[in-house]
Amino acid sequence: MTTTPTPTTDDAPSPPAPAPAQGKGAWSTLRPLVLRLHFYAGVLVAPFLLVAALTGLLYAASFQAEKIVYDHELTVPVGDRELPVSEQVAAARAAHPDGEITAVRPSPEPGATTRVLLSGIPGVDPGHTLAVFVDPYTAKVRGELEQYGSTGALPLRTWIDEFHRDLHLGEPGRLYSEFAASWLWVIACGGLVLWFSRRRTQRKLRGTTGRRRTLGLHGGVGAWVALGFVFLSATGLTWSAYAGAHIGDLRTALGQETPAVSAAAGEHAGHGVAGGAGGDAAHGVGLDRVLAAARAEGLDNPVEIVPPADEGSAYVVQQIQRSWPTKQDAVAVDPATGQVTDVLRFEDFPVLAKLTRWGIDLHTGSLFGLVNQIALMLLALSLILLILWGYRMWWQRGRGSAFGRPIPRGAWQQVPPQVLVPLLALVAVLGYFVPLLGIPLAAFLAVDIVLGEIAHRRGRRTYGPASR
Repeated sequence: MTTTPTPTTDDAPSPPAPAPAQGKGAWSTLRPLVLRLHFYAGVLVAPFLLVAALTGLLYAASFQAEKIVYDHELTVPVGDRELPVSEQVAAARAAHPDGEITAVRPSPEPGATTRVLLSGIPGVDPGHTLAVFVDPYTAKVRGELEQYGSTGALPLRTWIDEFHRDLHLGEPGRLYSEFAASWLWVIACGGLVLWFSRRRTQRKLRGTTGRRRTLGLHGGVGAWVALGFVFLSATGLTWSAYAGAHIGDLRTALGQETPAVSAAAGEHAGHGVAGGAGGDAAHGVGLDRVLAAARAEGLDNPVEIVPPADEGSAYVVQQIQRSWPTKQDAVAVDPATGQVTDVLRFEDFPVLAKLTRWGIDLHTGSLFGLVNQIALMLLALSLILLILWGYRMWWQRGRGSAFGRPIPRGAWQQVPPQVLVPLLALVAVLGYFVPLLGIPLAAFLAVDIVLGEIAHRRGRRTYGPASR
């Protein structure tokens, strides 16, 4: 975030804002606006970004922490032969006869446990399931933990995930993260443009001290990580409350929704909506034949088996690997015959559906595993440092009578109409699709204009150089 030298105030009426110079480039008239927006957005949005960065840092680290904390439930000594999945499920059922089996995740690799997921368990959040961990070689139950989401997050990661997403405040709390994501790309792009618009000599860090050195660190690091922030902002908005809904509507209008295998039993119904959770895991031909049919279609580990939702539904077996290469193929299997009734390949997904899948998995640290998680932690640390450096620059410039020493008001009046009108139209469109960007931006402009008019009437409107 950037700030500007202290404007001066006088008791006498200030002269009117200078008209734009002839031949003045569009950027020279826009720069004061970008600088003022970057400063105010940085000061006001930074606390929300700081929380998002700290909780995001914790979430990126939670994948590895989860493996350590829940090692007993997740891993077992490698045995000679895995037992049939049906025997493992029967063992989980004997230990937990209550609830309904919603899915089974067979051991994905040697030494990993099988997860049997149960819903309707007293004391378990209705939106979560109880994961019963079974040794695939002995069918002994290793333990049980509450699980959330398609990535199989266990209590530690679930708590951090919800803290990052909504501060454990539910739907109202999601506004904080959407607000941060809505503004992060604006601040990053504004800072990037401002940094590269400076003369090369002004960007040098060596031999500088005080505020100039802080500015050098802030701008230099920000330039390196800006694209990463834009990516986090864009992908974070895809599952936000308001902007995410608009993105979903746009994908629907373009025919780019994520397809699902048809769960209608006994017919090739095409790619519709997958059947709901629930049902009997031992229904019809049983889990072992269903899994064998899916293997014959090329669905290797890791997979999840979803029992039929009702009498007219099929088993659904789907790959659940989010890491690269992504495995998201799915098949439906008729419980009466064990025959595959529908197949859906990830390679057949629409382009935007694939990009959304990869973007979300990269944002959450799943796509490239540990390397991905380390990169996210570095981005989070960079954002924390940039925020601290930004506030330090503000402090180093002194706390004069003007808050934060912003760019003088009235800079927008110098922007040529042929630039200002399209710019306002773009802001309006962005405001519609990203309301937590558009509404605060409109409010800022309104307040800024009102305060400027009040200052003008009092004869205290301020002007000064638009330096950084």
